Amino acid sequence: MLSASELAGRLAQNAEAVCRHYLSAGRRAGNYWIVGDVGNNKGRSLYVHLIGRRAGKWTDAATGQYGDLFDLVRESCGFVYFRDVADEVRHFLSLSRPDPPLSAKNGSRDYSKAARATAERARRLFRKTEPLLGTLADHYLRQRGILRASVHSALRFHPSCYYRDLVTGKMTSYSALIAAVTDGAGTITGVHRTWLDPDGDGKARVEDPRRALGGLLGNAVRFCMPLEMPMTVMVAGEGLETVLSLSHVMPRMPMAAALTGNHLVAFRPPAGCQRLYIAADADAAGRHGIEGLSRRAQSLGILPLVLSPELGDFNEDLRQLGPDRLSAALRAQLAPEDSAAFLPA
Repeated sequence: MLSASELAGRLAQNAEAVCRHYLSAGRRAGNYWIVGDVGNNKGRSLYVHLIGRRAGKWTDAATGQYGDLFDLVRESCGFVYFRDVADEVRHFLSLSRPDPPLSAKNGSRDYSKAARATAERARRLFRKTEPLLGTLADHYLRQRGILRASVHSALRFHPSCYYRDLVTGKMTSYSALIAAVTDGAGTITGVHRTWLDPDGDGKARVEDPRRALGGLLGNAVRFCMPLEMPMTVMVAGEGLETVLSLSHVMPRMPMAAALTGNHLVAFRPPAGCQRLYIAADADAAGRHGIEGLSRRAQSLGILPLVLSPELGDFNEDLRQLGPDRLSAALRAQLAPEDSAAFLPA
């Protein structure tokens, strides 16, 4: 029976193979594997040591996350329990599963110190923000067809948010759309930043204009989800603009944006939820998110239902097809009682 550290050591011996499998959107640069984040998005924020005594150690300069390859597999696959990560690692390494299986407690490690530090950084940043209405961030979302974003308390504006180039280390600042990531109790665990072009022409012209900070796993940016009210039905989606586009035509429907496909898999629906609509982009990461969260929902006794866009994602549908056609397409996919309750007649 191998412990977590022993499994991580086995992975480190095959560090580049691990990266090519779980972080296929990245590339090798010298003695490092470079990629956008643990969600396998393109970019240069996360780097993994491939050789030497630090082989397998990784750091995401954008979020402050770090760990070994065991941690990377956990984050990349969106796993919550140790047993699931260990099974995935053994499968990758072609190792047999131990009998009896490891419990979630065995071999677990304490990530709380790093998590607390990044969450507090996120809360400090959010405290420095301003209301969204009338700002450059509001203008940015209106350009995307999202006209009522300012009603959401999770969305704020930062007039001068630091941006660090991860290659040169140069620090600049841009206005930014800031979204609060919260847990089920409403506590801010992280933020999502979208840096904006100062002339109002979309996102800032930088290498990676979107970055997350803090604890995303199991959490989300939440809309119309008051803590004091039970939620028997809700929508969970991947991208911020995808979910905001759905909220534009269903403003009373509780919704959550998990921000990446892997984090969508790990999203924790609220207690009492009976129907969970899953909205994901029409790509491989989106399909992974749908399949993983569907399995999680079913294990919790929740009925998973998929919402599919006509084009690449729901923001494309909103901008190119218009809100009336988006509403009509959703009406055909919602349960009749939900269509009557959440879509305008």
